[in-house]
Amino acid sequence: MSAIEILGITAVAIMVVSYALEKRGRIFIAIFAFGCTMAAFYAFLIESYPFFIAESLWALIAAHKWRHAKPIRNK
Repeated sequence: MSAIEILGITAVAIMVVSYALEKRGRIFIAIFAFGCTMAAFYAFLIESYPFFIAESLWALIAAHKWRHAKPIRNK
């Protein structure tokens, strides 16, 4: 398995786990945005430009969501 494939698998794993944990705190939204950025970089490296554009947009959307998310207060 090449380093590029490991990058892609890691990016997707980060995205899936952080998306599942998103409701637990803003940090997981930021981690999701990071995972999307990694996936976009992976897509760029393999020259899959439609995937690059889609993942870049997801990263921007997630970053916007993170900026506007309210912190979770413990009860």
